[in-house]
Formats: sequence, structure tokens, C-alpha cells
Amino acid sequence: MSAPSQPPSVAQPPATPTASRTGATFTPPGEDDIPSGPFGDLVRHGRDIFTDTGTYAAAYVGNGLSCSNCHLDAGRLANSAPLWGAYVRYPAYRSKTGQVNDYIQRLQGCFVYSMNGKAPPAGSSEMLALEAYSFWMSKGAPVGATLAGAGYPKMKAPQPPDYRRGELVFQDNCALCHGKDGQGQKVAGRFVFPPLWGPDSYNWGAGMHQLDNAAAFIQANMPLGRGGSLGNQQAWDVAMFIDAHERPQDPRFTGDVAATRKLFHDDPNSLYGTVVDGRLLGANPPGPGAQKNRSVHQ
Repeated sequence: MSAPSQPPSVAQPPATPTASRTGATFTPPGEDDIPSGPFGDLVRHGRDIFTDTGTYAAAYVGNGLSCSNCHLDAGRLANSAPLWGAYVRYPAYRSKTGQVNDYIQRLQGCFVYSMNGKAPPAGSSEMLALEAYSFWMSKGAPVGATLAGAGYPKMKAPQPPDYRRGELVFQDNCALCHGKDGQGQKVAGRFVFPPLWGPDSYNWGAGMHQLDNAAAFIQANMPLGRGGSLGNQQAWDVAMFIDAHERPQDPRFTGDVAATRKLFHDDPNSLYGTVVDGRLLGANPPGPGAQKNRSVHQ
């Protein structure tokens, strides 16, 4: 479950100061603090890309999402993987790539997986702007530190997640914004509430397809403006329901679902390559123009 794209205007939660594990606090700057001049112009361009990615980085986006759908308040909000928590932690080893990645490589991965697109080249105007925005957002944050609120607050489910229970949670808490069919809502042809599965959502390689990531984001932040109102079990159940729907194929697909799962999804938090409600997930990914799934059990 993701937050709405910001243009057209949709209310977003305010930025929140966060405490580090050492007790120090970090408060990200507000938009009014962006400086004037060429650097400030680049920061503002990065903010625009972040909040309306399909408009300002259209060549690299393959779905209907923006960065701010999963990183709320334009990347400022604690517990929604804010930029200030990420920028200061790179370079870092990532198990997903099996390599030490720098921050630009991390951003490029977001385009490939979460945006179901392609990586902007290092040094491109889009990458420079996003890096400038992240740098400005993180000024004063301790380099190399893991700040509280930097990611999604992971928690365990009291019971194994359940698809049917999750469907009920979705109907009661998510369908109003994301639609009964999970395909989001548009105004003037643009998503204001993003699709959660189908051809315009994140692909099978995105971090949000992992149940633990999705459940943590949902519990902390959803429904929008009412984060924390769902219990841990409800968050896990609805994450199961959402991620048990088909979405675009993992770009690393080998041509065989079982082989792709073995290589990249050998994790109990990934539903890729598993059978849920009689369907082998990953075997029938929707593409552009494909009929959008409405429910796995239709």
C-alpha cells in the first residue's frame, strides 16, 4: 500500500523530528529552507522529480508511481524510508545486489524495480537533482549513522499472514483510496492514489513486494493520516493480500519462474514463484495494455 502522488495536491503528513539510537535528534529541513541560487534550483528540481516522477523523469518510469508514494512528505517523514536516513548510509553493502553500492546506484535501483522503468545514467540531470535533494535533506545528519525512523519499522505478525483476512482489511481500510480493484484513482489522467498491483504498480523486484517491508510501511503509515491504526496482524494480512496479486515481471527474470525464485526470491517474505489461491505468482505478469487484475480469486 502506497501513498498518493502529490500533484494534484493531496494532504501529506508533516515532517517529524526523529531520535537516533544514541539519543541525538535530527530534524530534516522544510521546503522553505531550500536556498536560492543554482544549488537551490537543483534541489527544487530534485523535489519535483521525487514528488511527480512520471512528469519530471518520464523517460525512466514504466508505471504510475512516484517516489513519494512510498517515501512520504516528499521524503521527509520518519518511518517511511526518508531520504535523510538513506543518504548518510551509503556506500553500503546490499544483499540484493551482492555488492557495495553507492547512493546513485541505490537510486537507480528504485527506477528499475519500484518504478518498473530503467536507470537514469549517473551524471544525468535527473540523478544530479535527486542527489542534490537528498544531500540537502540530510545536512546535519551524522554520516554513517542509522537514525531512528530511517527505514520502515519492521515488526512480527502474531500469526502467519492470511489472504482472506487481508482481503477484509483491504475492503475496510484501503479500497476507499486505492479502489476496490486496487488500481488506484486518477484525476485529470494522473494518479492521486497509486495502484497497488497490476501493470501500473511496482514490479516483482521492488522492495515493497516483500511482505515484511509492505507490512511495516502499512502499519506505520496507512491509511494515510492514520498510521498506527492497524494492528500488526492486520498490516501483515493486508500486505499478503496486496502482494498476492500479479504485477510486472522481475527485470532479472531468467525465463523460468522457479529458477528466478531460487536466484532472487528464496525468502519466506517473497510470494514470487509461490501458489496463492490457485495461482502461480510471477507466471502471468501484466504488461502495458493488459487487462488489469481485480482479484486473485476471480
